[in-house]
Amino acid sequence: MAESLPEHDRILQEIESTDTACVGPTLRSVYDDQPNAHQRFMEKLDACIRNHDREIEKMCNFHHQGFVDAITELLKVRADAEKLKVIAQTEEIIRCRVQQRNITTVVEKLQLCLPVLEMYSKLKEQMKVKRYYSALKTMEQLENLYLPRVSQYRFCQIMIENLPKLREEIKEISMSDLKDFLESIRKHSDRIGETAMKQAQQQKTFSTTLQKHNNVNYGRNMHLGRSRILESKNEMTLKRTFEEDDEHDEEVLTAQDLVDFSPVYRCLHIYSVLGDGEIFENYYRKQRRKQARLVLQPQSSMHETVEGYRRYFSQIVGFFVVEDHILHVTQGLVTRTYTDELWNMALSKIIAVLRTHSSYCNDPDLVLELKNLIVVFADTLQGYGFPVNRLFDLLFEIRDQYNETLLKKWSGLFRDIFEADNYSPIPVANEEEYKIVISKFPFQDSELDKQSFPKKLPMSQSVPQIYIQVKEFIYASLKFSESLHRSSTEIDDMLRKSTNLLLTRTLSSCLQNLIKKPHIGLTELVQIIINTTHLELACKYLEDFISNITNISQVTVHTARLYGLSTFKDARHAAEGEIYTKLNQKIDEFIQIADYDWTMSESDGRASGYLMDLINFLRSTFQVFTHLPNNNNDHAAMSGKVAQTACMSACQHLSTSLMQMLLDTELKQISMGAIQQFNLDVIQCELFASSEPVPGFQGDTLQLAFIDLRQLLDLFMVWDWSTYLADYGQATSKYLRVNPSTALTLLEK
Repeated sequence: MAESLPEHDRILQEIESTDTACVGPTLRSVYDDQPNAHQRFMEKLDACIRNHDREIEKMCNFHHQGFVDAITELLKVRADAEKLKVIAQTEEIIRCRVQQRNITTVVEKLQLCLPVLEMYSKLKEQMKVKRYYSALKTMEQLENLYLPRVSQYRFCQIMIENLPKLREEIKEISMSDLKDFLESIRKHSDRIGETAMKQAQQQKTFSTTLQKHNNVNYGRNMHLGRSRILESKNEMTLKRTFEEDDEHDEEVLTAQDLVDFSPVYRCLHIYSVLGDGEIFENYYRKQRRKQARLVLQPQSSMHETVEGYRRYFSQIVGFFVVEDHILHVTQGLVTRTYTDELWNMALSKIIAVLRTHSSYCNDPDLVLELKNLIVVFADTLQGYGFPVNRLFDLLFEIRDQYNETLLKKWSGLFRDIFEADNYSPIPVANEEEYKIVISKFPFQDSELDKQSFPKKLPMSQSVPQIYIQVKEFIYASLKFSESLHRSSTEIDDMLRKSTNLLLTRTLSSCLQNLIKKPHIGLTELVQIIINTTHLELACKYLEDFISNITNISQVTVHTARLYGLSTFKDARHAAEGEIYTKLNQKIDEFIQIADYDWTMSESDGRASGYLMDLINFLRSTFQVFTHLPNNNNDHAAMSGKVAQTACMSACQHLSTSLMQMLLDTELKQISMGAIQQFNLDVIQCELFASSEPVPGFQGDTLQLAFIDLRQLLDLFMVWDWSTYLADYGQATSKYLRVNPSTALTLLEK
């Protein structure tokens, strides 16, 4: 019992001093002790509580007056506390209202800033995807609409400072794009031009085919009965041609297909927005002028092939097709005045280049292809509105060059024909061969037609060949005249002038050179005379041939005539003169081998050997003349006239040569025996003249060629000086043809 009490005190101390969380174990220890221990503990606890109550009561009694005073004071400040509470609530409301107002202001400012940020973000995105024109428009909206509202903020100032930099960046990028565009069109100019020229050529072919089709329809109405099959074939061909053209047109690309023009549109818009449109226009035009000068500069070897010309034209057409496209799809970048000025500059350069390079060309086929290219070139640019009349004027100059090359080519053809000719009449063994010849050459001879085969045509094989080549020349000349936008009358005049040049210059020159060739003998010369006669007669058929081509009647006032008459007449005269010259040269050769002994005492009693050889040569030569095949009276008269003239010329030249031999200054002395020998030679000449070596001479016309020699020799042989002196000056004088100086010179010898 005595032991448990201190234990209960200890437990009570623990309960009072420890945390309430530890009370449980402490109380459990009370119940774990001896039985009825908790009763004693409760008693002890009650005693402790009473003790504490007494202490609390003491304390309350001690502080009672202070408590009353405090309550009294609290009652006094209750009213003030209520006032303070109202004031505190008011300040809280004010603070909330201020916060609310600030929040509203912030929201308003943010609402102003958010569009700026959105627009700036949009601007960055546009710059990223290279939508520069839209970016410039966005900048304008930022500067004019959004940024002024929030310009007081620092981030807006940064934006404002960045916008000019972005503009410069766009400007530089746009200029770079423009340079790339200019480089692109420079590279693609030839292909653009080639495409445009193909399109122009197809349109022209289509129009020509359509015109022909209309002509066929017109002819069908005029000749319906006999042309149904031909008409249906033409329609099928025309339909197929149109279908092919349509298919081809689908394959043809335009300038827009070959070049992306968007950079230039974009750059133009950008520079216009930036206010530098004039700078952009000046730069574009300056660069294009530089490119024009490069395009117009030809390669040095351009004249050697048609591809060189085609590439040159394609680049120029491509250049101006691009300019025309820019003119029509932009406003102000290029103007019609600018393009016209640029074209006039280019046209002058083109004409100068073509005039120079075409002069180097000696191939008529190449000149013809050049002409066709110029026509397509001109038609293409004319379709784009550029004036091309000066190009067609240039074609007339090139036509003269073309004709010159044709004349050179045909000169070679004529020479080859003359070289290959055998200068013998054309033999025909049967009717078939005869028809072949007359199909090539318009020959008509009723007398020859009556003869049986085999027979010979008077001309040699070169005549039909020359005639065919003249027609080929006309065709070749016509090829150049096509597509020159000239009337049929002008084309007819061109063909006739070209043909006249061929006849009067080229063929005439070839004939003159042929006649002068040393291997051409007398027989060949006579055949040439006959050939030129037939060619002259064929000129009227050539005129009909030209008229049929051009549909221009020969009775037209302005129709030119062919000058074949004078050409072939001059050639005949030259051939005749060459005959006389060759005969005289042959006579001179015989005279040079004469070997007289001028001091002989008496003659040999017979003529000199050289003279007999000369006479035999002349006789055989004139026999050849008279035995030439003369199938009609005209040929016979012509051959006879040439033979007579040649014979008279030979006799006169022989007489003159013999007279000069007597009067030679180097011959100092002549004996009477030499005179007698000389007289025997002259007698042989007179016998030759009297033997009528060529038919047709009247009386003693041919013997008169030796009358001067005869009278001079008679004077010395008879020594009839008294008669000579007595009858001198009289018309009936026996020695009328003896000149006193000649007689005196011979007398002195």
